Amino acid sequence: MVVNSQSDHGPVVPTTPLVIFLQRLQQTALQTFGSFNFDPKYYVDLSLKFDLPVVKQAFDHLPRTVNGSVSGSDLNGFLTKFMNGAQEDLEVVDPVDFVGEPDGFLPKVVHPGVRHWALEVHSLWKNLSRKVSGRVLRNPELHTLLPLKHPVVIPGSRFQEVYYWDSYWIIRGLMVSKMYETAKGMVLNLIEFVDTYGYVLNGARAYYTNRSQPPLLSSMVIEVYKRTNDVDLVKKALPALIKEHKFWNSGIHNVTIEDDQGTTHNLSRYYAMWDQPRPESFTIDTETASKLKNDCEKKQLYRELASTAETGWDFSTRWMKNASDLTTLSTTTIVPVDLNAYILKMELDISFLANVVGESSHALHFAKASESRKKAMDVVFWDEEKGQWFDYWLNASSNHKDVYKWDASYRNQDIFASNFIPLWVQLFNSDETVVNKVAQSLESSGLIHAAGIATSLRNSSEQWDYPNGWAPIQHMIVEGLVRSGSKEARSLAKDIAIRWIRTNYVTYQTSKAMHEKYDVTKCGEFGGGGEYVPQTGFGWSNGVVLALLEEFGWAEDLSPYCQ
Repeated sequence: MVVNSQSDHGPVVPTTPLVIFLQRLQQTALQTFGSFNFDPKYYVDLSLKFDLPVVKQAFDHLPRTVNGSVSGSDLNGFLTKFMNGAQEDLEVVDPVDFVGEPDGFLPKVVHPGVRHWALEVHSLWKNLSRKVSGRVLRNPELHTLLPLKHPVVIPGSRFQEVYYWDSYWIIRGLMVSKMYETAKGMVLNLIEFVDTYGYVLNGARAYYTNRSQPPLLSSMVIEVYKRTNDVDLVKKALPALIKEHKFWNSGIHNVTIEDDQGTTHNLSRYYAMWDQPRPESFTIDTETASKLKNDCEKKQLYRELASTAETGWDFSTRWMKNASDLTTLSTTTIVPVDLNAYILKMELDISFLANVVGESSHALHFAKASESRKKAMDVVFWDEEKGQWFDYWLNASSNHKDVYKWDASYRNQDIFASNFIPLWVQLFNSDETVVNKVAQSLESSGLIHAAGIATSLRNSSEQWDYPNGWAPIQHMIVEGLVRSGSKEARSLAKDIAIRWIRTNYVTYQTSKAMHEKYDVTKCGEFGGGGEYVPQTGFGWSNGVVLALLEEFGWAEDLSPYCQ
């Protein structure tokens, strides 16, 4: 594995003594209980009944065998006496703006079965609504959950806290459900993260402070503003959005690439501020790194694992030099198409929002920034012949320390759903020639299957690869096609949306649950693979189904069953 020396000495945000202790607890639990049904995240989500020194002392005094393990009964006794359950930090809360059937709910959904199901999906917001318990607010130092002022909607199952990019699609669904107060509260929580940390955290836990996630806060603000005209929210959000933009466009996240004409372009990459095992996957990451020889290589791998978690695509062959070896993750040396599409959208959003509140100089500045990034994306990612945008791998041999010389051969020619994400952004979907070319490319890509768009063409058993399809990917590509105004593109979008809604519907009828991901090769099957068992709930899947039903409706004579 080539270690990029530049990325080897990146920043590290220190973690808390509580998290360090819970990692030890996690390791001991694995030794004691074994790996069957073991979820490492559970242990770093536990909270303390007493101050850390007291709990630590009791833990250190547990009887241990020669190899350091603790008996099951002793460890269970310790957990009962000293720890609170992983889900006790949050309380179920009735959303203030939930009604069983909101006025004007999905007027275009006339099929009785689909309508009934849509109302059931809508009612899931009640199951997923939480507020931080008083215990956390009183003694935050005993909890890894971060105190948030406003109630939230969580993804579900093992994800009992707010996640950054999940929140965008949850909010899209809340808009359909007319739950504007809940959505606004979620946005205010994320703004507070930016105020406190300078960026939105991956999730609302102390162990997520060293990385972010796909930056969609501006998109959330836009969606809420479009429905509510809440200018106060825009005023509150704008400074935070500008601060977040700086985070993604300075220091270690900024990449400068020089093209053939000698013009330099600035783009952004994922880069976690962390070089240890991720606390929520501590035992898994340690095991993965055990194949590597020296500490330097291990540290680099830990940074790559955390950076890949920052992409939201954890994990996929998209980030690997060798598709069968997770230790070859090289996310920090990749300039990703989708991240730059999100930041381009952020620039357009900030420009729009700045105009709303009369901040014309900011509006102008970010409009110019969006033009520069669009140009950079055209040069670095866009392949005219193939009708796709391709991720760009940074070559170690660059002419200056901080400037990479552009070379077409460094584009990743593999096909991933992310190659089509720029279509979601207005500067691309407003160009009909580009849209038609991209739509044709998508149709012949091999990604579209019976039940939606696969994430990649390679079955690696990683969850962000074939045959899995994910709600956000379907939604962005479908929405990009729809917004283009091209008849052919809209027709393709509707076809994909129908396939995706059908698989969600049929899987719900058989499992009585909405799932985190689906197997797009088989209608009616949820997805698998990855580091943990398939999850249900599920925030973004609910939001995307409701948003697609709002866009396309469902005719009375259209069967919702697998064809």
